[in-house]
Amino acid sequence: MNPWIFAYTIGAAQAAVLALALWRRPANRTANRVLAAWIAVVCVDLAVKAAYLADPGAGLFRAYRFVWLFPWLYGPVFYLYVRTLVSTRAPRLRDAVHFLGFAAMASLMASTWFGSSAELAAQYARWRSGEWPPPVPWYDPLLFVYCLSYVAAAVWRLHGYRRQLRMQRSDADRWSLRWVEWMAVTQLTIWCIAVLHVALKLRHVDYYLIYGAVAAWVCVAGYLSLVQPAVVAAMPVADDAREAAPDTGPAAGDARAPAVAATLERLMADEALYRAPALTIAQVARRSGYPEYLVSSVINRRFGATFWDWINQLRVDAVRAHLDDPAETRTLLEIAYACGFTAKSTFNSAFKRRSRVVPPIASWHGRRSPPPRRNDRSLRSKLA
Repeated sequence: MNPWIFAYTIGAAQAAVLALALWRRPANRTANRVLAAWIAVVCVDLAVKAAYLADPGAGLFRAYRFVWLFPWLYGPVFYLYVRTLVSTRAPRLRDAVHFLGFAAMASLMASTWFGSSAELAAQYARWRSGEWPPPVPWYDPLLFVYCLSYVAAAVWRLHGYRRQLRMQRSDADRWSLRWVEWMAVTQLTIWCIAVLHVALKLRHVDYYLIYGAVAAWVCVAGYLSLVQPAVVAAMPVADDAREAAPDTGPAAGDARAPAVAATLERLMADEALYRAPALTIAQVARRSGYPEYLVSSVINRRFGATFWDWINQLRVDAVRAHLDDPAETRTLLEIAYACGFTAKSTFNSAFKRRSRVVPPIASWHGRRSPPPRRNDRSLRSKLA
């Protein structure tokens, strides 16, 4: 018996469980339901392939050829999943345009879906002998370009989300969606296997290995999605020319910019707003009394950084000031969290950028989770 039957069966069973769990998960509900539908499609794909390998014949040929077209769905669905995740906007009817590739290939194989039993048996015999041509010339390269372009578009949209969030939140690292990058990497690995199979015909790099990788991907994608927190949607960055008052002109030349910069520096020096771990630019704008678009422009142009970088620079300076204090008895972990950092990795990267030296990682004492944060009611009340 073909050992891939067991791999595909296990993958299909795992996909069914994960699809149900993702569909019912409240966090990132809309995006998780897109992912659940995708994994359910993979479940059907693997189950049909396992059944066909166990009993190859004309009886399952129609179903086998139908799931053979499913790769035309995988790239578009990944893009829709990422778009839904970062925007919290559910797919709409017009998004059906992303499935035109699958629909076109399915229509070109109409004789397989609607042909008689005799025609189906003849097609099966031709396919088994390798004489049945693909629906269109250059089928495999067309499939690779089509799906990989969607993967690239999804990654591009993800990086755009990160850039936008860094303009708005000091805890952008918490919502960086690194697990989506891992999903993209695993998909690229599968497509690389497919390219090697088609282009080089390497031994053991075959159709079975491709779907073995798909079965493994189901486990990775499902697990990573189940353990992630709810994603914060980034608000559109305000356009300076549209948001500015008619008599002030663009924010870049606003006469209030020096006063805004002085106010921001005072708020950070006197009230240490940077200590709030989930500080947003909207909160800072309210405390300063200036429009958000103007505060954002001043941070970008006067301070030469995104909001996320600027706040973390202030936090690093505060950490260094505490470390230079001979009376300081807290660990580096406690100091960093007291100064507003939300993750060790964020502190390490910010410290390295600010100080140009490797951060003292050993001082973290190998702790994987932060200590309980003290309630800072006065700071929260100021930002409310």
